[in-house]
Amino acid sequence: MTPSQLAARLTIHEHDRDVVPVPGGRHLRAVDGTAAAPSVLRPGFLDRADSTFTFERESLHRRLLAAADVLSACLALLVVLYVAGDARPTLVALAGLPLVVLLFKVAGLYDRDQLRLVPSTLDEAPMLAQLAGLYALSVTILQPVLLDDHLEGLWIALLWLVGFLAIMGGRAIARLTARRCLPVERCLVVGELERAQRVREKLRVSHAHATVIATLPLVGDEERVGSAEGVARIVNELRVDRIIVAPSTTETSGVVELIRIAKAIGVRVSVLPHMLEAIGSTVEFESIEGLTVLGIRPFGLSRSSRLLKRGFDLVATTIGLLAVGPVIAAIAVAVRLDSKGPVFFRQVRVGRDGRHFRIYKFRSMVVGAEQQKENLRSLNEVGGGMFKIACDPRVTRVGSFLRRTSLDELPQLFNVLRGEMSLVGPRPLVTDEDALVLGLDRSRLHLTPGMTGPWQVLGARVPMDEMVGIDYLYVASWSLWLDLKLLLRTVRHVLGRGNV
Repeated sequence: MTPSQLAARLTIHEHDRDVVPVPGGRHLRAVDGTAAAPSVLRPGFLDRADSTFTFERESLHRRLLAAADVLSACLALLVVLYVAGDARPTLVALAGLPLVVLLFKVAGLYDRDQLRLVPSTLDEAPMLAQLAGLYALSVTILQPVLLDDHLEGLWIALLWLVGFLAIMGGRAIARLTARRCLPVERCLVVGELERAQRVREKLRVSHAHATVIATLPLVGDEERVGSAEGVARIVNELRVDRIIVAPSTTETSGVVELIRIAKAIGVRVSVLPHMLEAIGSTVEFESIEGLTVLGIRPFGLSRSSRLLKRGFDLVATTIGLLAVGPVIAAIAVAVRLDSKGPVFFRQVRVGRDGRHFRIYKFRSMVVGAEQQKENLRSLNEVGGGMFKIACDPRVTRVGSFLRRTSLDELPQLFNVLRGEMSLVGPRPLVTDEDALVLGLDRSRLHLTPGMTGPWQVLGARVPMDEMVGIDYLYVASWSLWLDLKLLLRTVRHVLGRGNV
């Protein structure tokens, strides 16, 4: 396929007509159906795209992270020494702080962001905790050189904790600064249009600083894209920063060829593999004499993992109830005074292994709301067996506030104590919704349903088929750290008024 033929297959997803490549003066069609302005490809393209701006973007990102790491390590040391009161850092300690950058570089923490569409400090937390511990251990071992006095074990432990929190905060600020300083990352999706549309929508509702500007279909039985020269010309004309490969089949030869082309012309590459939709992200890579093999763990939780998850639920829920007890009492009074009816709403839901239980919420609707559901079905915004209305007329004044802040969910803490629910888990469906989940999709019931879960923090209303898939991947990839991340992201989602 010639470069001109390849460019002619492009679908443009942006209104910047000046960068739309039009081979031979022909007009391309934008997604909205309007004709794009002619823009003839510049002559003399090299096989390798001009990646200067991509390099500068990555360089600025790394410098910001490195500066944040050094400043955070320095701040943590000074805070602990100030609290301890006796020791002071020597000039050697201050001069040696830049070695923190070397430590983090060896750990690969300056190269991960270029691989991700949504860089996340929270995802790095386990590694950062280990590196903060190594930093505290290094200070302990080198105390005679770094400090003019001796630190006791308690202060070393405090240095680890303060260092970890400072580095987490510093990296979050550095990424926020980079996001505001750098333009949006421009992505070209190579694959079928339907999958490209899904990628566009996910990037739009996520925290990704990226947008899909064009789609290029793979062609042929082996899904090939064409020559390196043609891809390079498209990348240059559209100023593409990243190519997202979204193949529609499991055929790999064409996809491998495209990945090699993209890497050769100097742009970032992301892949949407079909396989991970079934096995999750928890896999183990190994190389057997040059042959890469993926080890896939069994589906579900072992007995010890179940005990760990349940123990975490009990401890965290007990602490939570002690902390929010007065809030629960105040809400109960407000619900009773606002409208006639019970304080709590009870509803039968389907729990682990298909067992039914009654879920508790603060009542946020008028009495008899369920009987009005059929009359409002035309206003349903989700479909696929689920029923959601943004401005539901059945919601009371207090109920509206409770829903926006998710405070109506607090009574489910009692469901967690009783073992009917978990803090994090798949969505507990009502019986008529559960009846629509068939076949292998019912494996989502392997885990106890949760107060929150992976689909609640997406920031958008999720249809039934997609929600079931998300729950499946949560079960397939479960870890205690995953639960902690989802709880923290739920807090961010609620504070960001994600339920509005």
